[in-house]
Amino acid sequence: MPKLSDKRKPEWLKIKVPGDEGYRIIKHLLKNYDLHTVCEEAMCPNVEECWRQKTATFMILGNICTRNCRFCGIQKGIPLPPDLEEPTHLAEAVEALGLHYVVITSVDRDDLSDGGAVHWAESIKKIRELCPDCRIEILIPDFKGDTSLLDTVLEAEPHVVGHNLETVPSLYFLARPKGNYNLSLKVLKYISEKGFHTKTGIMVGLGENPKEVVTLMKNAYKNGVSSFTLGQYLQPSVRQLPVKEYITPAQFENYKKIGISIGFAHVESGPLVRSSYHAKEQILFGKQGTL
Repeated sequence: MPKLSDKRKPEWLKIKVPGDEGYRIIKHLLKNYDLHTVCEEAMCPNVEECWRQKTATFMILGNICTRNCRFCGIQKGIPLPPDLEEPTHLAEAVEALGLHYVVITSVDRDDLSDGGAVHWAESIKKIRELCPDCRIEILIPDFKGDTSLLDTVLEAEPHVVGHNLETVPSLYFLARPKGNYNLSLKVLKYISEKGFHTKTGIMVGLGENPKEVVTLMKNAYKNGVSSFTLGQYLQPSVRQLPVKEYITPAQFENYKKIGISIGFAHVESGPLVRSSYHAKEQILFGKQGTL
């Protein structure tokens, strides 16, 4: 019978149970606007900390993904049609929270002819209209490498664009069978060449070795990535891959030093780091100066 990893979590991975006032405010707001966050859907360990500070990573295009990444806690299956009111509701939620920086991600929507690109663009535009001073960071799928779909999203002019590599290429067959490492690198390069501050991130603890991680970091940098994140993989439920190793804080610090030496503008590396963790603090400046 499948079970959660029997490896005992080290002290540095113990987190506070959610439930304070900031958490309740976000929870209530999401219900009122019928919105989803990756914080809840992917069982992020930082949900209490981020929601306490009234920050969240909104997830558009529903909460059911068409891909089957074996590390991810988001539901898999056949999604409902996109909610055409979602971009407006998202902008209204951003306004209600008084956000100056917002992060948006989505499930993969391979069932849609445009992969959800138009919905993405509309969501960005609505936030720009209602909250013109808010900086917008997006974490997008690969859109199967279709540059016309990428352009649809990029032409809405987000401030920061991320696309996660997730893990080293040797583990794609196991962890990300519908993903393509080289395709994702091409997507990152395309985003960077369009002039955007470009981000990517990976999880460690799935069975990779340090040499593979460093090689991936170098490849990311060569393909235009400015900001890089590394965090510990945590098994969301019995349906996902087990943890192979808990990486020590010292090793995360070492990865950070290596990343800075490679040339990244910013490296966020730690056991509980996720791609949107401290996103506003991560992006202090872009390629051409202050955002």
